[in-house]
Amino acid sequence: MLIKMPTPKALNVTLIAMNAALYAAIGLVLYYVFPVVAPTVGGVRFWPVVVIPAAFAVLFGPLVGGAGAAIGIFISDVLIHGDPLLSLTAGVTSNLVCFGLIGYLSRVKLNWKKASVGLGVGVAMLATLGYLLTTPQTVVNYFTTSTSTISVEEAMWRIYFVLAIFVVSCGIAIAVGYFMPKWRSFGVASIVGLLVGSAIIGIGVWGYTQLFALPAAIGGAFQLPFYAGLILFAWTFATEIPFMIIIVPPIAEACRRAFPWIRTQQGE
Repeated sequence: MLIKMPTPKALNVTLIAMNAALYAAIGLVLYYVFPVVAPTVGGVRFWPVVVIPAAFAVLFGPLVGGAGAAIGIFISDVLIHGDPLLSLTAGVTSNLVCFGLIGYLSRVKLNWKKASVGLGVGVAMLATLGYLLTTPQTVVNYFTTSTSTISVEEAMWRIYFVLAIFVVSCGIAIAVGYFMPKWRSFGVASIVGLLVGSAIIGIGVWGYTQLFALPAAIGGAFQLPFYAGLILFAWTFATEIPFMIIIVPPIAEACRRAFPWIRTQQGE
């Protein structure tokens, strides 16, 4: 008996729904078991479940990866903090762009040496800029209008710790590319996609707080200082890129072995 494969459009709709459902459900479970958010300013969750839409993006392309992630994060955001406008401002847009880029760039053959050097220089510039812009005075200015109970010195160490993780994570991502040549395009795609997505989150959350207070469930901050956006940017990237780079390749390979039709769809 022959099994008729669904049309590409119907298949994409099904895959987007699966991506969104898994992303939202597993993300919710993780958050309630391990509710960690960005240090000092909060607002952005520890979110290793990005491996789910990243795997869908690699296997099925930018539409499935980006759309599924956008829908999934919206569902989880509304259930966790209850603010759909904040989700649309930062979560939905960042996930749509991030995993759309990963799905597209992972299928493009890139010059690894040039790409890795360019990314390394870019990351070094971003880290240096963050170090120079984040001074004790900017933290003092923030603390004079906040209700935080941590000291300025503690806040500075938290900020520098996040920036250090950011740099180390980029180094790991670039190093993995040298040891796993088959996944070099995915490594570059992950770095680029997550850098852009993290920037959207940092700018989006910072901009949102200039007009509205964050939901009480994630801190309730209002009018965050500019460096808060940098922290959120670095935190998002640093805490997600290792999971994406290390876990997605074996997941994708296992899926391809279990479901040979995926290779056929990808033209392999």
